[in-house]
Amino acid sequence: MSTPPAVSVIIPLYNAARYVADALESLLAQSLKNFEVIVVDDCSTDNSVAVVESYRERFGGRLKIFSMPTNSGNGGLPRNKGIKLSRGEYVFFVDADDLITPTALEELYAPAKNFDADVVYIERHFEACADLSEIYIAAPPHKNLVTAPTLESDDLSERVRALIAERFTLATWSKFVRRDLLIDREIFFPHVKVSEDDIWTYALIFHARRLLRVPNVVYVWRLSENSSLRTERTPRQTLTLWLDPLVRGIKILDDFMGGLEFFRRNVQYRCAVLEFFAHTKMARVYGSSLQLPLHEIYTAVNETFGKSSDGQGVLISWLLTDLIAQQKIFVANQRPNGE
Repeated sequence: MSTPPAVSVIIPLYNAARYVADALESLLAQSLKNFEVIVVDDCSTDNSVAVVESYRERFGGRLKIFSMPTNSGNGGLPRNKGIKLSRGEYVFFVDADDLITPTALEELYAPAKNFDADVVYIERHFEACADLSEIYIAAPPHKNLVTAPTLESDDLSERVRALIAERFTLATWSKFVRRDLLIDREIFFPHVKVSEDDIWTYALIFHARRLLRVPNVVYVWRLSENSSLRTERTPRQTLTLWLDPLVRGIKILDDFMGGLEFFRRNVQYRCAVLEFFAHTKMARVYGSSLQLPLHEIYTAVNETFGKSSDGQGVLISWLLTDLIAQQKIFVANQRPNGE
């Protein structure tokens, strides 16, 4: 068997024919050559796969293409397939409509090796408009950005506090991860409609022995219409989308923490993580509910919760609907008269 590559770049693909060539060109330009590319198509209906196929020869055997049997609805399950098929020492995810700088893999692999890191976390990135005519550097709003490679504390209580302080970007592409960590700890993306990258990131933060923060700006996030979160939806559809992680995501997250001794012994941190996760989703739920009457909110909530609440669907649905209604009243009362 041939020597495993240093890096496996995994690209989930769905209807990105307009953009995926840019992603592949940015990989061909890499200064580090010892990598493989695994493209997992999620049943594209355009000619995305044909575009990728046209690059096979130029990658000299380093490009592999696989297909999902049915469309999964987001990038989580294609990424899981890519992880299982990968052979690299480290894994890096690139979205099909994004691209990376020419030295990106080298800039991530070198500190990963120097610090024996399980996860290299990228704090800054480029954001670009769809045609790449405008590109600028973006970063989290907190002020504690590193200026040199810096190891996170291995104290889980400190990591929980950093998570709740929103010091971690949750995007999948902001982490360069040792493959053995993902396989040995079974850190895969849960099958939820949205926020699968949140739960995956939490698992990395809590499992990684050595988590390295770096200042390198190597990823270009293209603000294209291809993102599932920028797909046009009705307020009802948006509400249902953000209710899904409240149903399945919280249970997955709690079950995961239940497998770690730290969280079994420190229930206050376990609750803090669950509250933080739920709060971020409820903010989206509240926002999408503002344009809906109460009966539509109840119907959406009941359809979402009724199938997975052990016979308590009506009770849970009504309590959540009432909570949303009370929040809407509270928000309305905070506005000056006439707004």
